Amino acid sequence: MLHEYRKKTTIKAEQFDGSKEMIEKYDVRDSLRIGYELFHSEIYRLPTKEGIMTIYIGDWIATGIDGEHWAIADDIFRRTYERCD
Repeated sequence: MLHEYRKKTTIKAEQFDGSKEMIEKYDVRDSLRIGYELFHSEIYRLPTKEGIMTIYIGDWIATGIDGEHWAIADDIFRRTYERCD
C-alpha cells in the first residue's frame, strides 16, 4: 500500500551566486580542462558524497544533518522547501 511521508529534519541552504566566496566555501569547480586548455564556463561542479553534481547560478546548495552538500534546482527547491527560521 502506498503511504505519504514527510521529512522530519530541516536543512540549511543558500542560493548559489557564482561568487568567489561561495566557490571557495563549497569547493565548487568553475572550470573545465580539455587537453591542456582550461576553460571557464557557466556550468559549475559541486563535489558531493555521491560524486560531482552540476550546479548553475541560481540553484541552491543544501547542507544535510551530517554536513553533506548537494545541489537543488531553484524551481524544485521552491516547490519542496519553505523557510522556517
